[in-house]
Amino acid sequence: MKNIRISTVTRVLLFMCGLGLLSVLFLPIWRIDLQAPQYPEGLRLLIYASKLAGNVDIINGLNHYIGMKTLHADDFPEFKILPAIIIFFAIFFMIAGILAKRKWVNILCLVFILFGIFAMVDFWRWEYDYGHNLDPAAAIIVPGMAYQPPLIGFKQLLNFGAFSIPDKGGWTFVAVGCVLLSCVLFEWRNRRKQAVQTTLIPSLIATMLIFLIGGCSVDPQPIRLGKDNCYFCKMAFSDNRFGAELITHKSKVYKFDDEHCIIAFMKSDKTIKQQIAGIYFVDFMYPHQLLNVNQAIFFQSPAFKSPMNGNIAAFTNEDNLVKILPGFAGNKVSWEDMQK
Repeated sequence: MKNIRISTVTRVLLFMCGLGLLSVLFLPIWRIDLQAPQYPEGLRLLIYASKLAGNVDIINGLNHYIGMKTLHADDFPEFKILPAIIIFFAIFFMIAGILAKRKWVNILCLVFILFGIFAMVDFWRWEYDYGHNLDPAAAIIVPGMAYQPPLIGFKQLLNFGAFSIPDKGGWTFVAVGCVLLSCVLFEWRNRRKQAVQTTLIPSLIATMLIFLIGGCSVDPQPIRLGKDNCYFCKMAFSDNRFGAELITHKSKVYKFDDEHCIIAFMKSDKTIKQQIAGIYFVDFMYPHQLLNVNQAIFFQSPAFKSPMNGNIAAFTNEDNLVKILPGFAGNKVSWEDMQK
């Protein structure tokens, strides 16, 4: 078992992965984007292996008002050891390729996965500390409010929307991990069949990347009455018969308590239409269901008295619409007309 050698294809891929990891030393590994009405261009925090970059000073100034600690690279021991860890793994990949032993590839895969898990746990711990350990003498204090950014994905923090995602260096780590796992699976299968199947490597890598890309969900999220706030008007959801959601290709979810608010938001942001992955409306008859805008039937009636007086409700089908007509006089409208 100790003398089982790996294929030439796997050795080449290990060398390429080692070189790829060295590039991470110069690329941003993670980024956190912040959006708010007062910053239409957005703010960005970039996290490198050894430093912070982006709009650090502006973000520190904003965090000061809510009692969060300021961000300084010198306060993070991770910035002192992470470059060494990256270099260690780069060399480990190359040595595994030189030794060409399956055992070392398996060990490398296990250690690399454990490092990835530890890194994400440490990042979550860092976010938790900065979001919860607030200065009690801060200028702005919201009882019970914490400001922990999302580990990955989108989260609303007061009037700021925070979007956290890997950057170029982080995606390089993910790609290297996918290639390494593909190599391990290929060598394991190659050993069982006692035959070289080099065509499996591209298909495994493609499958992993498709799964990774497909992991960004564009499904709507439940609307929590009394807990969620409308992204546009900032009012809490008060009527479960009305509501809408706009989801982007990056899985950011914008919730609105009225048709009027989602239309106003789309008109105020000229670039949002290119980012839309899906739009959903609350089913008037079944408030816990969300309908795709392309499948919904819309009816406008002043008797609805929706939260922001848009007075437009969505229905699954004509039968459900007919059921409410005796109590709500009005007329059908199309999604296209609503956007005019």
